[in-house]
Amino acid sequence: MVNVLGVVLFALLIGVSIALHEFGHLLTAKAFGMKVTRYFIGFGPKIWSFRKGETEYGLKAIPAGGFCEITGMTALEEVHPDDAPRAFYRQKTWKRVVVLSAGSITHFIVGFVVLYAMAATMGLPNLKNEPVIAAVSDCVQSGPATAACTSGAPAPAKAAGIQPGDQIVAVAGQATPTWTELLKKTQERGGSTEFTVLRDGTEMKVTMDVPRVTREVTKADGTKESREVGAIGVQWQNNFDYNVLTAFGGATAFTGDMFVNTWHGLLKFPEKIPAVIKAIGGGERDLESPVSVVGASRLGGDAAEQGLWQFFLLMLAGLNFFVGVFNLLPLLPLDGGHIAVNLYERVRDWLRRLRGKPAGGPVNYMRLLPLTYFFIFIGGGITLLTVTADIVNPIRLP
Repeated sequence: MVNVLGVVLFALLIGVSIALHEFGHLLTAKAFGMKVTRYFIGFGPKIWSFRKGETEYGLKAIPAGGFCEITGMTALEEVHPDDAPRAFYRQKTWKRVVVLSAGSITHFIVGFVVLYAMAATMGLPNLKNEPVIAAVSDCVQSGPATAACTSGAPAPAKAAGIQPGDQIVAVAGQATPTWTELLKKTQERGGSTEFTVLRDGTEMKVTMDVPRVTREVTKADGTKESREVGAIGVQWQNNFDYNVLTAFGGATAFTGDMFVNTWHGLLKFPEKIPAVIKAIGGGERDLESPVSVVGASRLGGDAAEQGLWQFFLLMLAGLNFFVGVFNLLPLLPLDGGHIAVNLYERVRDWLRRLRGKPAGGPVNYMRLLPLTYFFIFIGGGITLLTVTADIVNPIRLP
């Protein structure tokens, strides 16, 4: 039951994000004096609506997006003479660009608000796997790391003055940009070893006598075995805690990381499609393959069922960043495609003025229709593939 509620909640929050996206267009268009005739969530048959002023607001039967209808989006549209001064295409270029980008900006704001709420209440995960120390052990010995210390057991990190919040950035002169690298390089060591520690922005070098102890380690194939490894007695900071004031800085930095990850994900997106097709045919589903709203909602249900609310919210924020960035790609019919056309007209007219020529006419969108239909076809095909994969072979949380 909790799983179902989680699915519904996540789908509902996606719907809210879509509504806010369109509201961003609506708000900016009205602020600039443009005429907005309709604001609807969904497509297809109308379920319910009401009119306030010159704008009709409502819901439609198919919850697969929404739209904000602004008078005179292109010069090809017939506009009543009384509305001509308020037509979209008659406005200054910067105003048009602001209105077109407002939907994506709204997604970015929603994503940031979600991250801020996470930071202030439950903290933010160590997404980059940074080798930050959460705690220093009182000893290092064979067996479970949580076992009680025996008399005389060494405590290398404690003896070297390592403190929570320190970041160990190198072992024996070899960089350790991640906790995984730090763990690997430490386990390979034994005896006197130099560690480079970053504390409050300042690097310092400490030497520790690394003991060899017997620990259970996980091999590459996922199996476990007991092995003699080097250890210094530190625990990983897998979550960063903030208060309501410091949460702003934490959420800002985390937002930057998510933008980078989103861009890398977009660049790798095309090469992930074959994995989706393979999954539909019964192959193992790649955990990094694209998911649709259906798949994301199912993962949201799994997260709710297991009490993984941090993962639930992180996925919601990530989805908003992804949609926001994707929507700005210079491809029609995305908002980014319309922005590109408007900027092209601006640059073209500037160049024409330099040559003593009058401004050119508006871009003929009819000539761009074949390209637009091509991208719609590709986008529809990818959506169909991901939805199918998410139904017949979904990604699930263990």
